[in-house]
Order: sequence, then structure tokens, then C-alpha cells
Amino acid sequence: MAEVCLPWRHVRTRTGRDNPAVSLKSHARWLVALMLLLPALQGVNYLVARLAPGVIAPNTLAALRWLFAGSIFCFLARTELWRERRVVLADWRHTLVLGALGMWICGAWVYLAGQTTSATNMALIYALSPILIALIAHFWLKEPFNWLQGCGVALALAGVLHVVLKGQWADLARVRFARGDAWIFAASVCWALFSILLKRWTTPLSATARLGPISFAGVLVLLPFVIWEAVTGPLPTFSLTGVGLAFMAALLPGYAAYLVYALLLRDLGAARVGVVLYLGPPYVAVMAWIFLGEPIHGYHVVGLALIAPGIYLVNRRVRTRRR
Repeated sequence: MAEVCLPWRHVRTRTGRDNPAVSLKSHARWLVALMLLLPALQGVNYLVARLAPGVIAPNTLAALRWLFAGSIFCFLARTELWRERRVVLADWRHTLVLGALGMWICGAWVYLAGQTTSATNMALIYALSPILIALIAHFWLKEPFNWLQGCGVALALAGVLHVVLKGQWADLARVRFARGDAWIFAASVCWALFSILLKRWTTPLSATARLGPISFAGVLVLLPFVIWEAVTGPLPTFSLTGVGLAFMAALLPGYAAYLVYALLLRDLGAARVGVVLYLGPPYVAVMAWIFLGEPIHGYHVVGLALIAPGIYLVNRRVRTRRR
């Protein structure tokens, strides 16, 4: 990633010398601001998913989003991509699989979910991803998994079921699951696979340089579905509003969220940044209430109260006692 100049980098006194105390306070304030901003940027994608029906088809929206985002990533990493072009070409199979998982399934299927379920439901169900990553890593990569993590899985699954059932556990046998809930659950499973494979298939490329080709591979996978939507669908292939939604999804939950996440990861570490991601569902619930008029129900609150500690327990590092 290209070096980013942030306000806390150079704080000087009137004499022209660096002021460490002021710089440290400024640094802390900006970190807090970025921590509060990250869930909002990521939550924009769920708002886009709810605004898109009737405006732009889901596969077309996903293709445009990753076309825009991939162009940004490739432009920023253009020197590295040219220098490592042989690595990029040799890794085309992995790139294609990652593009299909991360950009087609975790892109278009989220927008398909937005046609029949609420933004809050999507955010809460998608919050299962860290738990699914831990489970896949345990069964496939043989990473350790203890009883506390098992309790976390049970809590989080109970929370998701509470949301899907709208709190009506007595009607479990008769309940009809919304199609959108199934789409978003499938997307969360594939996001977990994407994350595991991204880590397992190592490459000398930086994160920015790697995301560029993966984004364009996703566009390539999406292309047949875009053509199918253009031929059979009632919506226009392109409209100013639809392109605007795609650009918003590329710029805010795509590039900007990635940039903020990378900056926080550098200064705070993965464990602390992971805690920030728990703010996603309540952020989306409030944003959907403000911008979409979606009500916040009691079962959303109960679901969040179960899912958040569940995610924490699954991702909690086991501390060994020193003797």
C-alpha cells in the first residue's frame, strides 16, 4: 500500500520543532475517529443492497462495483504489478477462484439478499463470518479450537436464529425463512472460505496489488451473469442512479473501508481492530433506520446481544498461564 500522509505525522511547534505530546494526542484522536468511521463505511454496502432493487440488477451492480474498485487498486499498485507481472500471471487460477468467491458470491449474492431481507438482518447474519473462519480453520487447517470458542459458536448461532425467526422460537417448525436470509448466509460462508484461501495461498504481492487482479477476476466471472441480466431482465443495464450506487459501493465499503482498516491494522494490531468490527450490526441498524426507514425490532437487539459476545469468544486468544 502506498504511504498515506495523516494529520498526526508532522505536528510542529511555532519554533518548527516536533511536539511529541501534541502529536501523540492528535494521533489518538485520529485513531478514535477512524475506529468510529470504519463500521459506517462497511455498512454502506448494506444500504446499497437495499436501494438497488428496481434500479440495477445485482450481478451488474457487483460487476460495476469491482470494476471501479479494481481500477483504483491497480492504479495505486501499478508499479508493483508491472514489476511482479510474472507472479500475477502464474497465479491466475488462485486469482480466479478468489474473484469468484469474494467478488461474485460475496458481492452479487449480498445484493440478491437485499431484495427480500432487511439491512439489519444482513449485517447480523454476515457477522457470522469470523466464526465460520475459525471453524473452517479448525477442521481444514487443524488450528486449535477450545470449549470457550465452542460456547461462542453456540451463542452466535442462537443470535442469528433469533433474528431469522424474528424472536418466534415457538413457531420454529412452521417458520418460513426469507430467501434473502439464505442468500446472505451463503455469502457469509463463502466470505469465510475467501478469507482462509487468501491467507493460505501466499504471494509476494502487497494487499493492494493483490486485490486489483482479484477484483478484475471477479468481474470476469460476473460477466456471463451480467449479459444474462441484460437479455432477460426488466431493468436497464445501465442507468445514472445504478452507476452511482456501484461507484458508492466501490469507493466507500470498497476502497475507503480497506484503507481505513489497513491504517488501523498498522497502528493497533489485528486483535483491537477485530473488536471494532463488532460495531457493524448496530451501525447498520441505525443507518437503515435513518436512511431507509427500516424499524429496529426487539429481536434485532437480542440477536446482537448474543452474536457480539459469541464472536468475541471465538476470536479470543487463549492465554497460557506462566508458572
